[in-house]
Amino acid sequence: MSRFVLVLVVLLSLSCPAFSSVAPDVSVPILLYHRFGPTVADGMTITTPVFESHMKYLHDNGYKVIPLRQLVLWYQGKAAAPRPKSVIIVEDDAHKTVYSDMLPIIKKYRYPVTIFVYPSAISNAKYAMTWDQLRELKKTGLFDIQSHTYWHPNFKREKRKLAPAAYDKLVLEQLLKSRKKLEQEVGGPVDLLAWPFGIYDDHLLQKAKEAGFVSTFSIERRHATAREKLQILPRYLLVNADKEKAFAQLMQGNAVKRNVAY
Repeated sequence: MSRFVLVLVVLLSLSCPAFSSVAPDVSVPILLYHRFGPTVADGMTITTPVFESHMKYLHDNGYKVIPLRQLVLWYQGKAAAPRPKSVIIVEDDAHKTVYSDMLPIIKKYRYPVTIFVYPSAISNAKYAMTWDQLRELKKTGLFDIQSHTYWHPNFKREKRKLAPAAYDKLVLEQLLKSRKKLEQEVGGPVDLLAWPFGIYDDHLLQKAKEAGFVSTFSIERRHATAREKLQILPRYLLVNADKEKAFAQLMQGNAVKRNVAY
């Protein structure tokens, strides 16, 4: 390689995020929580002490909790690669225990969180937060509010029930109506989407792109690496059994396989 070419490569790597984003050692766990409480009410519940132990483990072991948006920007070539030991925290459904149990712990550690919300439940279902509570969370500067569709449908089931045209209408309504409502109530941009039940296929990914979502998220027990596609990124669905040694193994990329009834 000539000296000119070598200098050009170095300059490009320093000045262009897209060029430097090819980082084979990037490996970021996206930790997905649902609800909290004193006891395990169902398979999606993590007791509040276990959740706090997770946050303490991250703090004590030198992990850097980064916003989900930062990872997305890296995949887009608009930000530097996440540093080693980066980790991301997300929550699906905006359960009322996010406000009562998660919020105080997040304030303590000052960790950024992304909440994926399906608006039909907010200020409506007894298990969900209110719009005022969501706005309060966003005002802390620690919480980003993104989409989980409008009413959390099982797209696999709906596809079996509906004619193709009716199914496509449902999909776009779920995507567009959710974005519009969230941006009206808490502000935007809302351009990230978590698939209900982790269900997606190429058709749904295309519809999400058409609806303006830059990235969507599944449920797969592995780290997000440089090999992922921005359009669909994996997340760990955490359960109460993911504690102590099991949580440490997960953070190191050696997660125990679990069959979880969503």
